[in-house]
Amino acid sequence: MTVILADGINLGLTRMADTCQGATLRQLAHLHDWHISEAGYAEALGRMVAAHRGLPLASLWGDGTSSSSDGQLFHAGGRGAAISDINARNGSEPGVSFYTHISDQYDPFSTRVIAATAGEAPYVLDGLLYHANGLSIEEHYTDTGGASDHVFGLMPFFGYRFAPRIRDLKERKLHLFPGQHPGELLGGMAGDLINTNHIVEHWDDLLRLVTSIRSGTVTASAMLRKLGSYPRQNGLAVALREVGRIERSIFMLDWIQDLDLRRRTQAGLNKGEARNALARALFFNQLGELRDRRFENQAYRASGLNLLVAAVILWNTRYLQSAITTLGISDDLAQHIAPLGWEHISLTGDYRWNVDEQPEAGALRPLRVPASLLVA
Repeated sequence: MTVILADGINLGLTRMADTCQGATLRQLAHLHDWHISEAGYAEALGRMVAAHRGLPLASLWGDGTSSSSDGQLFHAGGRGAAISDINARNGSEPGVSFYTHISDQYDPFSTRVIAATAGEAPYVLDGLLYHANGLSIEEHYTDTGGASDHVFGLMPFFGYRFAPRIRDLKERKLHLFPGQHPGELLGGMAGDLINTNHIVEHWDDLLRLVTSIRSGTVTASAMLRKLGSYPRQNGLAVALREVGRIERSIFMLDWIQDLDLRRRTQAGLNKGEARNALARALFFNQLGELRDRRFENQAYRASGLNLLVAAVILWNTRYLQSAITTLGISDDLAQHIAPLGWEHISLTGDYRWNVDEQPEAGALRPLRVPASLLVA
């Protein structure tokens, strides 16, 4: 747990050995080299998510069938090779982005490291397809950075409904089938017609692509990056784009008419933003910057941070459940309480594991009852 905490709060093994009694740098380095892996982090996260989903309070926040994803930038200290790469959103400072998926029950079930200058859209499907947390996602939300015609085209093949919050939606075009007419109201939004013949010609190629991604032969992000690099020259890329235009046009019409869809998307993205605030608070050492440029170590920091966030959410949910029961708070109010607070957590100081002071298995510490309630 000391090694995981060193990753999660960005302290590193050397400084963790100085602040944690009873553990030397040699011991921590040995444990990290032999026992810390991405597979281990994934399994630990899966168990944490399963434990959280089993709590009654978690069911008030959602049924686990919708999720959202967003990238969070972490700067790299000093000057680096990426200083010349200018990103319209993040500027020219070097850094990486932790791209995280979170369910409607606040479970951060997937995270990965991507370049700060890379687009987020190719990685949307990775988090939905390659996790082992028992979640059955049906609807997924992103912001504009996670939306592209290729992502729209692939989502229906895997049974997901894609509902991104697209900036400047009025400037996007609707694409109709040959012979269809948009009418007077939508005439100004009509764009090029769908090339149905091209989709028919490459339909078998599309099915082979989907099968390869589903079987794990190739990741969705790898194929989407490759197809996005030459969308006009490759027939498969054009066919997938045409399918995506069909899906995006249907989604745009649903978005305009369905107020509940817009509210669900906004609520899902708000949960992701709130989770990012908690992650930023926990990842506070070294000014919240990644000083290690090795991708493997950066991935360990991202996975450790995500596991730590999941642990805080599980802890908060268990004690919120006890407090809500004690105070008699109704479910209508409880569903608006988020398990993302950290004011009660001591982030700095000496990190010690006092096993003798822990409550018994399944037991909780006594709640701190406000003085006003004791007087009443």
